[in-house]
Amino acid sequence: MKIRDFGLETFFEKYEFTAPYLLTQSDCETMSTKEILALEPGSEEEYLNLRLGYSETWGDPELREIIAGLYKTMSKEDVFVIHGAQEGIFAYMNVMLDEGDHMIAQFPNYQAAYEVANSVPGASYSKWMVKDNGSGWYVDFDELEALIQPNTKLIAVNTPDNPTGYTMTNAEIQKLIDICRKHDLYLFSDEVYKGVELDGEKRDWVADHYEKAVSLGVMSKAYGLAGLRVGWIVSKDHDILKKMARYKNYLSICDSVPSEYLTKIALKHSDEILEKTRKLIQKHVEIGNEFFARHGDLFENKPPMAGPVAFHKLKIDMPVADFCQLAVDKKGVLLLPATIYEVDEQYFRMGYGRANFPEALAKFEEFLYEEGFAK
Repeated sequence: MKIRDFGLETFFEKYEFTAPYLLTQSDCETMSTKEILALEPGSEEEYLNLRLGYSETWGDPELREIIAGLYKTMSKEDVFVIHGAQEGIFAYMNVMLDEGDHMIAQFPNYQAAYEVANSVPGASYSKWMVKDNGSGWYVDFDELEALIQPNTKLIAVNTPDNPTGYTMTNAEIQKLIDICRKHDLYLFSDEVYKGVELDGEKRDWVADHYEKAVSLGVMSKAYGLAGLRVGWIVSKDHDILKKMARYKNYLSICDSVPSEYLTKIALKHSDEILEKTRKLIQKHVEIGNEFFARHGDLFENKPPMAGPVAFHKLKIDMPVADFCQLAVDKKGVLLLPATIYEVDEQYFRMGYGRANFPEALAKFEEFLYEEGFAK
């Protein structure tokens, strides 16, 4: 198949491992293998004695059982383990979309969520925009319904959302499900930041409430364990899961045995890890709020409702892509301009999840003064 370059990844290919101050990362602070193994007595010896053969395409049965336990209504049979979130998104969209199908994607969104629709002959997609009301982000459900066409097959959402940090409430999640059920639509829900809500309301997994939904989870984002490359798709629709498993045979085939083992340990301590991450993000959001209060003439502050990313607005009279380029060229501070998300407005993504956020933000502030933006 022919598909466009992945804009975000080609951008990071140039800067992610060269820029010293990553102020835009979408993952959270990570852990070492030693730290994960220390969570479970006796696990280090087991880990060192793992047999490094193939694993099951659907994932380690014990791991699937543990993942099911994160949900209210799921069993091991409802869980399909994948090689990172990207494989799950790509496989789902490919098995679901056919010629002539239409889908609706919340926007801005992870490019994979809608790009497959561009590559399937005759398929198409519409953007359901996350909107800025001046002080924060919101979605319009009347607008969503207006986008539904006779050939609409599915809706793809990302909540908590990357890059805006907008997060549907449980009431909004139910409203979304009601719309999907009314129009008999499939629902793909990217929930890779679930568990690090900052507003005090814990969100439900969407797949627990709708039989035609799939929920995407991963170890990369809220858990900060991107190097494990382990994610999952959970759904009561086993037909979709079986089709994805067959598609996986052309992708990773199976997951890494050591990665699945470490994931089992981490998920047994899910609450502990997520609470630590949530507290770190909250601390950094407070530091960020103080920064933006000092520079209200330069930026509109739009802190996240959940997750480690926010989409702030640049008020300086220069293209945001040029501003971000200047920051990395002059001070080594990496920010992500909205143009990477195909958004033609003055937003940039800031990441709050890494431990060195205060240091990176301080360097960004130095840049503002040295370049004459701040007085």
